[in-house]
Amino acid sequence: MEGIGQQAAVSILVHLFFIALTWWALLAVNIDPLIKRGKILQARVFMIIITIAIGSIVSNFFLDYLYYSRQLHNLFS
Repeated sequence: MEGIGQQAAVSILVHLFFIALTWWALLAVNIDPLIKRGKILQARVFMIIITIAIGSIVSNFFLDYLYYSRQLHNLFS
């Protein structure tokens, strides 16, 4: 049971890290020309949703890679 709790904590931290990293990276993208006048709130919500989506995809890839690499020893035993 202890391993499951540690895995959950690592997963949460990895997700938060990659979401923050994605937000930082997306700040370099100039979306101002794409925003209609008076739609600033919608643009911010869109950026948050895009950040969560991309960050989750990248963190899931990283966590899957970590999980699969831990299972490689089963191939040789």
